[in-house]
Amino acid sequence: MADRNVLGGSLEMCGTDPVTGFYRDGCCTSGPEDLGSHTICAVVTAEFLEHQMSIGNDLTTAMPQFGFPDWFPVTGGA
Repeated sequence: MADRNVLGGSLEMCGTDPVTGFYRDGCCTSGPEDLGSHTICAVVTAEFLEHQMSIGNDLTTAMPQFGFPDWFPVTGGA
């Protein structure tokens, strides 16, 4: 079965600069090697990032040792 988005459609490219995804293919594809199920691609707001920080989930600090830059909110239309 092909990977699908939550609406049943095909996955679209999400992160290409830097390349994201468990397999670093720019999509939310996953497999048995992905024990954490890293299958999310999201456009987030500053409020979301602030809330996550307030509950102990710091998404704004880069973690280069894992190949991830910091997240930043979208300020314009998505």
